[in-house]
Amino acid sequence: MNYNKIFQNQLNEFKSKGFNRTFTPIYRYQDTFPFTKIDLPNEELLKTKINPDTTIWCSNDYLNMSHNPQVIDTMINVIKEVGTGSGGTRNISGTTPYHDQLEKKLAEFHIRESALIFTSAYVANQTTLATLCKRIKNIHVFSDQLNHASLIEGIKNSRAACSIFKHNDLTHLESLLASQNISQPKIIVFESLYSMDGTKTDIKEYIKLAKKYNALTYLDEVHAVGLYGEGGRGVAQEQGVSQDIDIINGTLAKGFGQIGGYIVANSTIINFIRSFAPGFIFTTSMMPSVAAAASKSIEIVETLDNERRDIFNKAKYFRQKLQLAAIPFIDSDSHIVPILSYSTTKAKLYSKLLLKHYNIYIQPIFYPTVPKDTARLRITITPKHSMKDIDILTNALKTLFSSEFKKEEIRSSNHNQVA
Repeated sequence: MNYNKIFQNQLNEFKSKGFNRTFTPIYRYQDTFPFTKIDLPNEELLKTKINPDTTIWCSNDYLNMSHNPQVIDTMINVIKEVGTGSGGTRNISGTTPYHDQLEKKLAEFHIRESALIFTSAYVANQTTLATLCKRIKNIHVFSDQLNHASLIEGIKNSRAACSIFKHNDLTHLESLLASQNISQPKIIVFESLYSMDGTKTDIKEYIKLAKKYNALTYLDEVHAVGLYGEGGRGVAQEQGVSQDIDIINGTLAKGFGQIGGYIVANSTIINFIRSFAPGFIFTTSMMPSVAAAASKSIEIVETLDNERRDIFNKAKYFRQKLQLAAIPFIDSDSHIVPILSYSTTKAKLYSKLLLKHYNIYIQPIFYPTVPKDTARLRITITPKHSMKDIDILTNALKTLFSSEFKKEEIRSSNHNQVA
């Protein structure tokens, strides 16, 4: 059996369909972001020398908290005091006061009884859902069709029965819920803000259905915490229903600019996951310095109302510019603006041309991250991007798209876009 041949054949097939990925090293300099430099891949199209002042438009460090001086100083000071590693898993030697302080801070932030931190939000989703669904006998899962891979993997790993409902389609969800016995355990798994489309969820309607059909609710707020709601507490808080969600998942890696994930819930649920989840019990805990930096970041983020307003004002301005330029994009009122190319080939080409001719870096997004034939350039605006930067980006996109798209093709698209 030639295992390498098996692997290589699958890689060749993946590449032949245009789905191979290029990972580009980026220097996110603290003093100059969003202007920085990147290490170019050795491709013919990119042999032209690139100006070191390349503008980055695809960072998930939404509030630039990884560059915050207070957060940096906190991390450095803790490293000097206790070193880099945690020493082990939480139940052996890997719990420190910094971990406990972070969990207390997260519970207070979401106004919930308890919190539990993980090494990433992916691990938090995967291990929490797998644990819940394995240990609740005969549970039936209801999952949005655009849910993140971490949610999907958690559900699959549990081997629980699962029904997938159309994206944000409450009518379809209710029809699926109604098809099950009212006494059967159920859990509805969904996100507050879908990161590839920028679409938000009417969470209160999900809660109504959960109560009507006797279901738990599991909400992923990864792309919302830090940016939405009072103090950045998320879309559920913004909609006034945070306390009615059974389990909320969040990340420390986006709005808070660090690394790690968490869940918040009542103390019984948190103790249940802490006691039975292998992905928590058998994993070395995050670095104490990261936990301390995350706590400091949350403290600061709670005060950044001006920065949040600035991001949304700039995103609105950008969408208006795109509409006037007849550039296809998915419209929403979020901070995420997906520019649609549809084909993977075009998404990759646009990314390369933007870098080569305009010193603009936007990573192309394509299958399997998004469905086939919905490839895009996903743009996120941070407080460090200016209106002038947006104008330069829009003009570059306008020139690029005008040579590739016909207006009638844009108008005929039915992919929830504005033309």
